[in-house]
Amino acid sequence: MTLEELVACDNAAQKMQTVSAAVEELLVAAQRQDRLTVGVYESAKLMNVDPDSVVLCLLAIDEDEEDDIALQIHFTLIQSFCCDNDINIVRVSGMQRLAQLLGEPAEETQGTTEPRDLHCLLVTNPHTDAWKSHGLVEVASYCEESRGNNQWVPYISLQER
Repeated sequence: MTLEELVACDNAAQKMQTVSAAVEELLVAAQRQDRLTVGVYESAKLMNVDPDSVVLCLLAIDEDEEDDIALQIHFTLIQSFCCDNDINIVRVSGMQRLAQLLGEPAEETQGTTEPRDLHCLLVTNPHTDAWKSHGLVEVASYCEESRGNNQWVPYISLQER
């Protein structure tokens, strides 16, 4: 591996870490301000009613769920809709970290309550409000940069803490 390749690899890893932190910051802020829609079904309903309010779509899946054909079909349809409506999309792994960020109870302590579907998350920005978060700007920039590299749905991994 050449020095240039090592530097490029290190820069890519650092960029991924920065974007992961921005996604985490954005999700916490969006949930706190009631700008987060959680769940495939709930997200589809919102995009049908008010797609212009959606500024980011996160599609979350872990390796063990990659073979779930129904989930992959949902993702394909959501991605298509997002592309048609100029909504930034990011694929995310690290469902446990995502659950932690959103304050979901641990699997063993859930009891009889059904866990929320965290496979699709929408961040919204109502038309009457010009909400800007550093995380949103960072993630949007990453999405734009990825599209410039012909990666239409960039991927990030949320790390356990």
